[in-house]
Amino acid sequence: MGKHKRRELSADEQHILEQGHLQLLTRPEQLARCDQAIIAHHYLHDVTLVGEHLRYAFVYRGQWLAVATWSSAAFHLKDRDQFIGWTSEQCRRRLPLLANNSRLLVLPGCHSPNLISRFMKLMLAQLSDDWQRRWGHPIALVETFVDPRYYQGTAYKVSGWCHLGKTAGWKRDADDFYQKNDAPKQIWIRELVKKACAKLRAPQLPPDWAKVEEARSPRCTAKAQQIRSLMEALEEDVPEFRRAQGLAYPVAGLICLIVMANAQGVVRGPTDLALYADTLSPGQLRALKFRRDPHTGAVRRPKKTVFTTVLSAVDDDLMERVLLRWQAQILGPPQDQIVVVDGKKVRHAGVEMVNAVDSEGRFLGSVVTPSKTNEIPAARLVLRQQDLVDKIVLTDALHTNDETARQILFEGGGDYLMTVKGNQPTLYQNLEKLFAKQSFSPSADAQDQGAAAGTQPQPIGDPMLGMPGSHSRPSGLSGSSLGRSPGDPGQAQGPSDQEKEMDPGSRLSGQQPHAAATPSQRNAFTQARLLDRGKPTPPLSGHHAARG
Repeated sequence: MGKHKRRELSADEQHILEQGHLQLLTRPEQLARCDQAIIAHHYLHDVTLVGEHLRYAFVYRGQWLAVATWSSAAFHLKDRDQFIGWTSEQCRRRLPLLANNSRLLVLPGCHSPNLISRFMKLMLAQLSDDWQRRWGHPIALVETFVDPRYYQGTAYKVSGWCHLGKTAGWKRDADDFYQKNDAPKQIWIRELVKKACAKLRAPQLPPDWAKVEEARSPRCTAKAQQIRSLMEALEEDVPEFRRAQGLAYPVAGLICLIVMANAQGVVRGPTDLALYADTLSPGQLRALKFRRDPHTGAVRRPKKTVFTTVLSAVDDDLMERVLLRWQAQILGPPQDQIVVVDGKKVRHAGVEMVNAVDSEGRFLGSVVTPSKTNEIPAARLVLRQQDLVDKIVLTDALHTNDETARQILFEGGGDYLMTVKGNQPTLYQNLEKLFAKQSFSPSADAQDQGAAAGTQPQPIGDPMLGMPGSHSRPSGLSGSSLGRSPGDPGQAQGPSDQEKEMDPGSRLSGQQPHAAATPSQRNAFTQARLLDRGKPTPPLSGHHAARG
C-alpha cells in the first residue's frame, strides 16, 4: 500500500489557522464559561485544577473553538522523574517549575484539521511568560496524561512532545492516599527551555528559577530574644530524656525549633523540619543552645533522625500544657467569650483530633480522637479542660446532643450554640415553631393585658426535646447556666440533686485516649499535635439551638 496522502486544507480551514488567536482567560465569566464547557463536553466531565493554574481559549472571529487548562504537576511520577534525573529532594523543591496540561478540548462543531496542533503551539510559546506574570515564576517543562482508551496522543506527538510510557494505574484519593483504578495513562512531556532537564537536576538553578526553591523552604524569622523566651518555658518543665554525653541538641531546643517551624507552615514531619533547620542563622542556633562541632567550630544543625527520635519520645500532653502556659505568659489569659470546638483529620499523621480555639484563632487545647469511636467523647474531654464560665461554646451538628449540652451548662457554667439539622426531626421542628414569624397587630398588642403587665410569652415546646436521651427529663436546659429560675430572675441557685445525678455516665475517664498506644502511634499523635493542628470553624448553616 502506498503512503497516505494528506488532504489539502480548504481556504476556510487555512483562514482559521491563520486568523485564530490565543486568549488567556482571566475574567470570572470567562473562567465559568470554560469550566462549564469542559464539564459538559470533556470525557472526564471534571474541571478540578490543582495548585497554580491557567486557562486558555482558541478564538476565531469572536467564537471559541477550543479550550485548555494548565495546573500544577503531579507530585510523584516515576518515569518523569527518571527522565529528568533529579533527586527526590530536588523534585520536592523544584516541582513548581513544571506544569500539567490537565484538560484539552475542541468544542462541538468546531473540529478543523491542525486546529489542536496550532492551539498547542500558541500556548507553549506563551505559557511560561503568562505563568511568570500570574504566579511569579517561569515554567521549564510541561507534562500531560492521555487515556489510551479514548486517544493516542497524536496532537501531542505532532507538537513535539515525548512519550515516556504509562502510569502505574493509581489515582489520588482524599486524605493523601492512593487507589488502584486499573486505567493507566500515557505520559507525555516537553521541554519549554533548551536543556531544561539538565538545569532542573543541576546543583544550582538559574537565577530566575532559584526563587522557586526559596519559596518552598520557609525560613526562620524569629529573633534570638523570642527564641530565648520560649526556651526558658521549655527548659523549666520539659525533662531531658537522653544521656548528656555527646548531647549536641537539647530537647528543649528541638521542641522550640518544631514550634517555630509549625508557626511558619512546616507541617510534613522530620524531613521538612531538617530543611527548616538548615535556614537558621548562627545567632538563632546559639539561642537554641545547640553545640558547636569540635572539628569545624560551626554550630551543628539537627538532621531528620534527630527529629524522629524526639517526636517519638516526647510527652505530647506535657508539651501542650507547657505551650499553653507560655502562650498565656506572652498574650495574657484568654479574654474572648467564644469557644469553638471542632474536629480535624490530620492527613500526614493519620489521626483525628478535636481542637478548641477562640473566635480570634487562639489555641485553647486539643484531644486525639480515640480509635473505633468518633469526635463526641473527645469533644467532651477537651471541653472539661476549658474554663467555660460565662462563655459560649460553638459546635457543629455532630455535637448537638443532650449530654454535651448538660456538660456545658451544669459542669462548665457556660452557654452553647449548636447546629441542628434534619437528622433530629423533633428538635428541628420545635425550633422552627419557636422562631417562626408571627403576625403583628399594633391594636391587638395595645389591648394585650399580659403585655402591659410585662409578662413574658411562653415558649412553644422544649427546644431540647428530641435530643438523644431527652424523652423523660425536666426542661432544665432552657434555664441559665447559673440555675436561675425563669420565675425568679434575680435569684441564683445551683443545680438540683436530680440534675446532679441525671447522667452519672456522662463523665469520661481522665485517662488520655492514647495512653496505651504503641510507640509508632504516639509518634503519630505527637506529630499531629506539634505539626498540623487545625483551626475549627463555627457552624454557619442550619438551625441553631442556643441557650438564651
